[in-house]
Amino acid sequence: METDHCELDLYQYQLDVIHNKTNGRILWQPRIGCWYDDKKFAQEELPGRFKGANLPDIYRGLKCANRIYEYNDCFKIKEDSSIIRRENKISEMEIEQIIQTPVGILNCIMVSNSSNSGSFPKKWWVETEEDLEVMSYVVNHQEWEWDQGTYEKVYEKWERIGAPAIFMPRVNIQYLYIDLMGVENAIYALADYPDAVERFFLALEKNHERMIAVINQSPIEMINFGDNLHCKTLPPYYFEKYVLPAYQKRCELLHKAGKFVYSHWDGDTKDILKYAKMTGLDGIEAITPKPQGDVTLQEVKEALGDEMWLIDGIAAILFDKEFTEEELKSQVHECISLFAPRLILGISDELSSTGDIERVSLVGRIVDEYNRSII
Repeated sequence: METDHCELDLYQYQLDVIHNKTNGRILWQPRIGCWYDDKKFAQEELPGRFKGANLPDIYRGLKCANRIYEYNDCFKIKEDSSIIRRENKISEMEIEQIIQTPVGILNCIMVSNSSNSGSFPKKWWVETEEDLEVMSYVVNHQEWEWDQGTYEKVYEKWERIGAPAIFMPRVNIQYLYIDLMGVENAIYALADYPDAVERFFLALEKNHERMIAVINQSPIEMINFGDNLHCKTLPPYYFEKYVLPAYQKRCELLHKAGKFVYSHWDGDTKDILKYAKMTGLDGIEAITPKPQGDVTLQEVKEALGDEMWLIDGIAAILFDKEFTEEELKSQVHECISLFAPRLILGISDELSSTGDIERVSLVGRIVDEYNRSII
């Protein structure tokens, strides 16, 4: 039986792992896209043996799987003809995005970063109750469709380095926080015009159910809720009222089609971990343990029990040279001992631009040794 990741069909092996067909062996699946993108943006030469390599070739060199979220591009939004979008370039660093509808006009201003390829909002899409009503019109007039051509292009790029995965749009309150309003404005909205917020949440839920109908007809088996949960902005009251019922409904619909469903909790999680088993999720991605996050791996294990999967589990900062390799190895061994076989081992959340890429191979060797030991 093959045990080294370099010998495996990582596409099929990933599916075998989530379907409990590997006799207890686990998968090593770190995400290093942030590290790679930051190096490219800074026009910094990649280190050592990876000089000039593209991202798929780096994964091949590291002998590990990728969680291929580029398959997200296979799901396209089709908007009603009454919705018109356009952009204005304000300056080299600022872009204004505009949505025109029969019930009003929305705009946001995005500012580019000087240190990476990302951007951040200078002006949010939604600032008033009237804006939220317009955004409700937008999500009510969107449909979802599958793009087979994009699926084939992504597969051609990555081949069998991992199975397809996607992340759904953020759920209700997280969508308000991160995509539309910002945390402070959203908290005021929940207090000042709760009825409009509830109407928007209902419209968004129906929109995402239309997406789920398309997902369930697709070949994608790993479905993530890309929520970036953080209990400092999502206290238990809000989790119980908004997130928990939405998760339960989504999971019910996705499980009918046999999908493996998990969510991305990459902030502090101590105050909401107690809800993990109530969500209906198969697992949780990116829970960040100490010394980076606010929970120990033992606390995570107590919350997930033997039923749920941990996806990731190694604090990202342990890949930086401020920490010793022994500290990294210790957390890797603890994570495996606590969570295997319900474990897709990875970096919580990603390898940073200052991380040591060769430590990825170090963890891979530990995983291969573990897999050999249990045969």
